Amino acid sequence: MSLDGSLERLRREGRIVIVGASLAGLRAAETLREEGFTGTLTMVGDEPHEPYDRPPLSKQVLLDRVPADHTKLPRRRPVDAEWRLGVAATGLDLAARRVRLADGSELDYDRLLITTGVRARPWPQELEAELDGVFVLRTSDDAAQLHRRLSAGPRRVLVIGAGFAGSEIASACRERGLDVTVAERGAAPLVGALGGVVGEVAAAMQREAGVDLRCGITVTGLEGDAAGRLRCAHLSDGSKVEVEVAVVCLGATRNTEWLADSGLGAGPRGIACDAGCRAFDVRGIVTDDVFVAGDVARSPHPLFGYQFLSLEHWGNAVAGAEVAAHNMISASADRRPHIWTPSFWSAQFGVNIKSVGVPPMGDEIIVTQGSLSERRFTAAYGHHGRVIAAVTFDQAKWLGFYQHLIERAAPFPPDFPTVDRRPEGRHPVPAGFPDPSLPSHGPTVTLSGHSPSDRRISFTPLRA
Repeated sequence: MSLDGSLERLRREGRIVIVGASLAGLRAAETLREEGFTGTLTMVGDEPHEPYDRPPLSKQVLLDRVPADHTKLPRRRPVDAEWRLGVAATGLDLAARRVRLADGSELDYDRLLITTGVRARPWPQELEAELDGVFVLRTSDDAAQLHRRLSAGPRRVLVIGAGFAGSEIASACRERGLDVTVAERGAAPLVGALGGVVGEVAAAMQREAGVDLRCGITVTGLEGDAAGRLRCAHLSDGSKVEVEVAVVCLGATRNTEWLADSGLGAGPRGIACDAGCRAFDVRGIVTDDVFVAGDVARSPHPLFGYQFLSLEHWGNAVAGAEVAAHNMISASADRRPHIWTPSFWSAQFGVNIKSVGVPPMGDEIIVTQGSLSERRFTAAYGHHGRVIAAVTFDQAKWLGFYQHLIERAAPFPPDFPTVDRRPEGRHPVPAGFPDPSLPSHGPTVTLSGHSPSDRRISFTPLRA
């Protein structure tokens, strides 16, 4: 059969399996149907729920504005799929084109899309993690449980980690009138994602909102009472905080363990793939029947030195899923690259924070509009003499302009005057990112080197 004939047969009666009933998985399924795939489509998800939206979980759900079970993602069109929910994938046989599931069943495929995403990194001490009152926040069920506990009015909440999730949870607690202590091992909140200059602004926001913010501090232990209920936390400076609820916000772990013996280039950093979302095997050779999208994918990006990037961003999941779905059922000449400029947003302490590009690559930062002290500003990041990223606090209208600068590798510092540049923005200063060799829970973009089969990284915290 000719290549064109094989492709037409795939589109008409092929078998496609999507492992990961997530935002990326759903958008890929919709795209497949939109582009004419009429074969068998199977959606596999380890949660019992159909795909739902995660950003509201740390915002609207905790603020009692939206129930956790009302965050289901809207459907753009029917996907006509077999849903295998509440059952995890446990293995992959590349040669046989077969996915093994936790219930003992197996699924054969002609094309496989992996969108398994990430999970919250738990508290490293298992017995302490099991105390009543210790939470993580990643899933809809997590959000529902944490919402119920916050609604009960705990005397104090401890948030362990001041990345975006931790900061948003602290913001929700203060908005609910709850006392909250934030323990952050870095020099400031958001320091891993946006650097020390912006982190100082975030720290001032938290303290002015009444957060008991403690930076340069780790939690050395969580202590419960005889009934197994959380009662206090011990900190690295020798102090103790009486708390009834602790939310562990130590970052994410990519869901790749089920692929350990599969032969794919999968490890703690994610699953390596090319710009067309095709997965690499452990030898660095691209496959043509396994694709990857969403938070679990790591792919090279020409704007950022062809480094492999892992992006925990809503927009990246959607864009990558659409490209992957298109390429799965298209001839080589018709395939598209997924070269999405990273962007993200966060709402906390009354401020809308948005970013474009890869801030952690920045060596320097310059405030180009507004003022840090007023918490309304735009700042650009520079790397090797070019604009690499930008962040805005309540000035999102500028992001499109800076995205254009990033995409054309404009020189840094920007060589244009602005109508609102203050004295603090006349010269670049060091961006203040922590040592990248140290574990960090702050970044939403992870630079993971150039090797598609690199599996050497591990995260084994002795203290959070």
